[in-house]
Amino acid sequence: MPGINPKIAQTFPSVDQDVSRVLATLPGVVQSNELSSQYRVRGGNYDENLIYVNDMPIYRPFLVRSGQQEGMTFVNLDLASSVNFSAGGWEPRYGDKLSSVLAVEYKEPQRFAGSVSVGLLGGSAHVEGASKNKRFTHVTGIRHRRMEFLLNTLPTQGEYFPRYTDIQSYISYRISKDDTLYPGGRTKIGWFNGYARNRFQVFPQSRETSFGTLSNVLRLFVAFLGTEEMSYDTYQTGVNLTHNFSKKFKTVFTQSLVLTSERENSDLEAGYRLCDVNTSLGTNSFNECVSERGVGTLYRYARNKLEAWFYTGVLRNFWKVKRNQMVEVGFRYTIEGIQDQLNEYSFIDSADFITITDRIKSENDIQTYRLEGYAQHSIDFAKNHSLVYGVRLNYWSFSDELLVSPRIQYAWTPGWKGDFVVRLAAGAYNQPPFYREMRGYDGLVNPNIKAQKSLHFIGGTDLKFNAWGRPFHFTSEAYVKLLRDVIPYDIDNIRIRYYGENSARAYHAGLDFRVGGEFIPGAESWFSLGILTAQENVEGDGREWIRRPSDQRINLGIYFQDHLPGNPSVRMYLNLLYSSGWPFGPPGDLELRQSFQGADYRRVDVGFSKIIILKPSYVESAGLKSIWLGAEILNLIAANNTISYLWIQDTSGNYYAVPNNLSQRFLNLRAIFKF
Repeated sequence: MPGINPKIAQTFPSVDQDVSRVLATLPGVVQSNELSSQYRVRGGNYDENLIYVNDMPIYRPFLVRSGQQEGMTFVNLDLASSVNFSAGGWEPRYGDKLSSVLAVEYKEPQRFAGSVSVGLLGGSAHVEGASKNKRFTHVTGIRHRRMEFLLNTLPTQGEYFPRYTDIQSYISYRISKDDTLYPGGRTKIGWFNGYARNRFQVFPQSRETSFGTLSNVLRLFVAFLGTEEMSYDTYQTGVNLTHNFSKKFKTVFTQSLVLTSERENSDLEAGYRLCDVNTSLGTNSFNECVSERGVGTLYRYARNKLEAWFYTGVLRNFWKVKRNQMVEVGFRYTIEGIQDQLNEYSFIDSADFITITDRIKSENDIQTYRLEGYAQHSIDFAKNHSLVYGVRLNYWSFSDELLVSPRIQYAWTPGWKGDFVVRLAAGAYNQPPFYREMRGYDGLVNPNIKAQKSLHFIGGTDLKFNAWGRPFHFTSEAYVKLLRDVIPYDIDNIRIRYYGENSARAYHAGLDFRVGGEFIPGAESWFSLGILTAQENVEGDGREWIRRPSDQRINLGIYFQDHLPGNPSVRMYLNLLYSSGWPFGPPGDLELRQSFQGADYRRVDVGFSKIIILKPSYVESAGLKSIWLGAEILNLIAANNTISYLWIQDTSGNYYAVPNNLSQRFLNLRAIFKF
């Protein structure tokens, strides 16, 4: 799988230094919300992505509705030694999802080091080290984010109290000493611990939004009363044991446990007024309301809570048959328990007519287990050919369904001038439902739910070449994904609302291109372009093929670095994202579902930095080694990006889609101290 340098994210100009910000600049990956770490890959949604840290599966909060509630992503890049990502066609050794896999390995450091990062939006610190004989290693990191400065740029004015904190550590110990046959020791044990505490509270006060066309401008005024609160705590621990039985046979046994507790409370009333705005220049009432279209009240009540736990045991066996052949066989066992209590409703009171838009009251208590197994064979032959093939099995007790997923990857290096590789991949990538997919709009779990199933067909090329005396890398891929037993869904902000039934077919197809290298000597940059279409056919909606909620046709990502000539310690970083509009429609209207197109997502973040070297990084003496000072202008072009729409009714019964916009331009200051 392609690798990502974890150090790039530390200086990446963005709201937070998160791996998803780097992923969003890669072809096939879309992120249209700077407040969220969620990303979509090749037409899929965020729930279709696998994320592993040291072979331990990572889970995200269930009840979160918006990016400002979400908190931090799980992966702490201060602790990471490697980050690998695949947008499709991955090996059987990785799990069963429809879209992508992100595999992160945490460090086993060889000497003492650490860092402290501080900024207007939060900070982090980490420390790492090893014993004198290198048999014991440790790395620990803590992060804290306070986003109120940024959230105050949102259209809804009020008092925001976001507090996100987490602490993680990974400790490893080589039980056996180094020798000539096993330089790293024959047996090693690693222990991971992580705890995240996230709190979000807002007391909204008012909102004013203008929308429409240049000649027909509408304005919405909203006054709020009440509060929204969100809290969730997640604890994860895991142990992995590695033992080399011989030079050719190795076993890795991993156990992990996740506990999560979430609460969502809302008592929020909003009175609104919708009016026409005078657009005639030179008149006394220019840019003022001249006629009223509607008044009303919105109300939302919620008392939701969820408790969940997940235990996973994984056994992997690696057998080096020959110098050019490797066989891998693995087994995974997962037990999961979820207790979910939903109690929420909302209504619109417009022109003395009350419309209940949501009413959910349910309790679900689910305990299931999953059995997985795989076998794969990797072989290099004829000097310029490589092949990986195998099969993956998956059984889920809830649906009593056994999935068989054969997969194959082939690479050919023709030996032409330059380093050129042709890659082909095909296979079955099936996704047994998780709790979100099982639960429908009414809050009830479908007892007959089945796995979503897909076939991936991928063809691409890799070309490494030199230009201007510097190395570059160009990749291109074409892909087709055919899906059946699809569970349709709609997206509200970042909340994915599933229909809870296998009632659709779908297909995704596209092209991805990326060129990267040192456009400026000593500074890595890249340009990515993705073109896709994602269509689905839902049974019973009276329509044929329509766009999926993730159907953003054009996606462009640019990460560019520059520095002063002859002085690489002063740098500029540019992060540019563009995504064409996503489809949407009025809630609950199957005939108009995904019939409208949202606005394009446009974002430019730029950063400037100066690094002061006090000691070379390889020097093992204690003390401060470097200081990185940075200033970032987030959303440089002040784009009014839209994440969702609020549907408002006027006195005539007509509905209007009012855009919910994201953050505005923001100046962030940061500093990183390394020792």
